[in-house]
Amino acid sequence: MSAPLEGARSDRAGSSRRQFLLGGAVAGLGAAAAVGIDYALNQKPAPAAPSEPMNGEESVPFFGAHQVGVDTSAQAHGMFIALDLFDAVDRDGIIRLLRILTDDAARLTQGRPALADSEPELAASPARLTVTFGFGARLVARASAQSPAWLAPLPTFGIDELQPEFSDGDLLIQIAADDPLTVAHAARMLLKDSRSFAVVRWTQAGFRRAYGTERPGTTMRNLFGQVDGTANPRPGTQEFDDVVWSRDGWLAGGTGVVIRRIRMDLDKWDRLDRSGREASVGRRLSNGAPLTGGEEFDEPDFDAKTAIGFPVIPQFAHIRRARGEDAEKIFRRAYNYEERPIGAGLSDSGLIFVSFQADVARQFTPMQWRLAELDLLNEWTTPIGSAVFAVPPGCEEGGFIGDTLFA
Repeated sequence: MSAPLEGARSDRAGSSRRQFLLGGAVAGLGAAAAVGIDYALNQKPAPAAPSEPMNGEESVPFFGAHQVGVDTSAQAHGMFIALDLFDAVDRDGIIRLLRILTDDAARLTQGRPALADSEPELAASPARLTVTFGFGARLVARASAQSPAWLAPLPTFGIDELQPEFSDGDLLIQIAADDPLTVAHAARMLLKDSRSFAVVRWTQAGFRRAYGTERPGTTMRNLFGQVDGTANPRPGTQEFDDVVWSRDGWLAGGTGVVIRRIRMDLDKWDRLDRSGREASVGRRLSNGAPLTGGEEFDEPDFDAKTAIGFPVIPQFAHIRRARGEDAEKIFRRAYNYEERPIGAGLSDSGLIFVSFQADVARQFTPMQWRLAELDLLNEWTTPIGSAVFAVPPGCEEGGFIGDTLFA
């Protein structure tokens, strides 16, 4: 192909201006930079990308008839903190503490920093943060109020090996969000503002699947691989309201919470075959279906027998032992935990069992007696912590959590 004649006119529009610029650029920067300048001159501004909502921006309303963190869809990360009040903190001191903590929680759950927050940037992403408060019997007594009859340590069960560092307490703070940094920051702010009134008795941190890993509403799995909470009543239904919310006195609109730290011997569990694992629970590991059904939410048939006359769901199976009278129902909202290995590389793992129910003595305790007596899962699990708290109702803006206690 013949070269163009010297001085021939270029067919490209704007060539004179471009040649001028490129000539200077080539002389000063080199050909590669010149090509970049030429490219930039010919580009049209890219249209702005559509804004997509981020999970970190999602918030849960704080004020209302019930406290958040009970019927809220469980978040990926949870922290449970129990405080013991100082001896000098009286009724008025408790009111001051609860007003401060309520204000902190109301701000943080909406993505706003607490007053005097030294790291306000960390509050900007609430990630569905909820903060829930519960009262122990000593706090209620100091408030000169009457405790529900069930607000006391649980009976001593034969399977328990309880440790004080995971048991009891005057004030519970449950913090949950889909982001661990959000949880950590909220915990620090709340503890900073409570340090003049109380000392930390214990803390427990747990996790579920990360946000977006599973479809919303999927039943959680514990570290044994089992679905955990299939029989839960569904929030927003009459059954849930009957199971969870109290209708009595200052606790009306509130509930009771049981927190049990259950160590799980994963190393021993590893030695059990799959059929043994499923028999111990009474459900299939693959999809959580009862051994007498095909889908997770099929009703178990406890009368079904094998070809040689044994129950399909064994007498020692967890789901059989947990099933009781209609009144013995709870709402589970548990978290897994995994700590550093102990001993000769053995895992320190388990479940932070959390259940909400209107009356602990009527709904939870009979179920726990049956589980302690025969549940085969006791071979691989040991309760090492236990605490019971009364969770007061929510409050309106301008009020504070627990204000019904002082009415």
